[in-house]
Amino acid sequence: MRDYLSHEVRNVVVLGHSGVGKTAVLESMLYFTKASDRFGVTSEGSSLIDYDAEEIRRGISVYATLVPIEWKDCKINFLDTPGYADFIRGVEEGVAVGDSALIVVDAKDVVQPGTQKAWEEAQKHNLPTIFFVNKLDEENTSFDTAYQTLRDSFGKSVIPFEVPIMENGKCIGSVNILRDKAWYFEGPLANSQKAQPVPENMVDIVKGYKDQIAEAVAMGDDELMEKFFSGEEFSEAELTRGVRLGVRSGDIRPVFSGSATHSVGIERLMDLIIKYFPTYGESGSITVHDEQGKDVVLETNEKEKLCAKVFKTVVDPFVGRITYVKVLAGVMSADSVVYNTDKEKQEKISGIFIIKGKHQTAVGKLFTGDIGAVVKLQYTQTNDTLCEKNERYVTEDIPFSTPMLAMAVYPASKNDEDKMSNALARMVEEDPTLRLENNTETKQSVLYGVGDQHLDVVLAKLKAKYKVEVRLETPRVPYRETIRKTAIGEGRHKKQSGGHGQFGHVFIEYAPNPDVEEMVFEEKVFGGAVPRQYFPAVEAGLRECMTSGILAGFKVVHVKVTLLDGKYHDVDSSEMAFKLAARLSYKAGMAEAKPILLEPIVNITVRVPDDFTGTIIGDFNKRRGAIMGMDMVDGYQEIKAQVPLAEVLKYPIELRAMTQGRGVYTQEFDRYDPVPQNLAERIIAQHKKEMEE
Repeated sequence: MRDYLSHEVRNVVVLGHSGVGKTAVLESMLYFTKASDRFGVTSEGSSLIDYDAEEIRRGISVYATLVPIEWKDCKINFLDTPGYADFIRGVEEGVAVGDSALIVVDAKDVVQPGTQKAWEEAQKHNLPTIFFVNKLDEENTSFDTAYQTLRDSFGKSVIPFEVPIMENGKCIGSVNILRDKAWYFEGPLANSQKAQPVPENMVDIVKGYKDQIAEAVAMGDDELMEKFFSGEEFSEAELTRGVRLGVRSGDIRPVFSGSATHSVGIERLMDLIIKYFPTYGESGSITVHDEQGKDVVLETNEKEKLCAKVFKTVVDPFVGRITYVKVLAGVMSADSVVYNTDKEKQEKISGIFIIKGKHQTAVGKLFTGDIGAVVKLQYTQTNDTLCEKNERYVTEDIPFSTPMLAMAVYPASKNDEDKMSNALARMVEEDPTLRLENNTETKQSVLYGVGDQHLDVVLAKLKAKYKVEVRLETPRVPYRETIRKTAIGEGRHKKQSGGHGQFGHVFIEYAPNPDVEEMVFEEKVFGGAVPRQYFPAVEAGLRECMTSGILAGFKVVHVKVTLLDGKYHDVDSSEMAFKLAARLSYKAGMAEAKPILLEPIVNITVRVPDDFTGTIIGDFNKRRGAIMGMDMVDGYQEIKAQVPLAEVLKYPIELRAMTQGRGVYTQEFDRYDPVPQNLAERIIAQHKKEMEE
């Protein structure tokens, strides 16, 4: 593969619902351009793109994969992304570096949740977009129906550019709307180089579609608008120019069709991408920041100073760290030294590789707009910026999804315990949608993921790559305990066993203190009943006790303790004796202070299509939740609620089931509230049972 410059490179993220054939479209392109000697199939393990063991086992894409295609003296860097919601990280990596979007849809089931998500991502990032209606070779499919569904869902900017010619349920050719010409793939007229007249039965359909294109083109150009309203026809050159402008602005989103598995429409799709999608260099400039946060404008060409964005990291136990970069400006050279602005460290670029699915090819340089990988960088991670030391730039972080599904993680055996922490740390470094947290209150390591399938893949990868087996459990809820009334507890510790004995005697008041979470300690000892040197021991004993409440062993909060009185012995008293006396006082006093359980309450914001509003509200009512507000945002109903954490531990899975995968949510901790008595009794009983076992 030769070097490509910024005006020859197009970066296209491939989006769509799981199972629509995104990977198959790219496999077909690889096979058609002779970059691969066979048409790979994921489930058979022959795919060049989906080569990971988990992808083969599941038969779907799990990670974003770089697939460069050389076509007509240009390079198209396709980024194949997963369609399943649990693997959203791959989509976020792809749209972060893609300059255009190819959305693949199923001819039968056109607008699925993944299609809607793909559309929203393309809109959010202002990506020029082309739709490809796949699987037209299957029974009971209709391009017209599929197209109309897309147009009804996404608006008048969605316009067909080629219409399939169907015969006995088979696609034998296509009609180019702009050129009013037909090309046949099969039959007596088959000749990819020779155009034919439009079939008579399609003339009216083609004319109607051409009028839609003409209208859309006219809306983006004053001169053409005047010509359009005067009734004049546009020339092919005028249409082509207008469409190029319309695609770049987002006013026109072409619809194309075919069958990936039969390579129908693949050649013409690549032509369409080359013709209408912009090259990286066409943008002219990008805006980054200097170290003080001020805007810096860089030209998108090879003469500019180097600026590269890290958008993906792979940690391999054998190869080490593989860092995926997109060169935003300038040239990255092998055997050079670059500066990581985020980590404030220099990095040695020992080798640069062009990645094509599972294959890697070493190159000497990576030019502006191109995407590749660097190996064995010491400090660099996803979202870092690489540049020259004397020209330090910072780029915007990729906003990865926050993982919401929490599971407590345990080693499966003693042997796994030693390796688990290191292996999980590497997994978290590689995956920004994975988070590991050590909860000091519940004494659990909690792993957060996007969904159950996401965590399932993590477990499989731990076993396959790091030889570590773990098990997951629903995490404990970090309940807390407090008191509702003031009480005094007496603690008297006396022990005599030859020589010096042990003696400490205290009276301590326990009072609610709602304004301060941690225990507040005071003393009001009169007349030296307890010498001052023993005060710290009393406080230390009480603080240790506050980590485990008397009801169910949870942390105690919002309590003020006051040492009121006590006794000591000149010989037998010691710090340890008073510490133990404080413990005895704690048990006596807290039992009389009406202790109660508190539970964490979280704020949840759910975004769903309006059709699911009633379902979500009814479900929150069952979960002891309170609806705090509702609003329409970007066509979605946004529902805000407060709900006990214990009721939403599996909410990512349950929300997906309730909304057919169309709902998303975020949650954050808000406060602690008392647990209802009936539930508190159940929690306390469970704690006692565990203690007995």
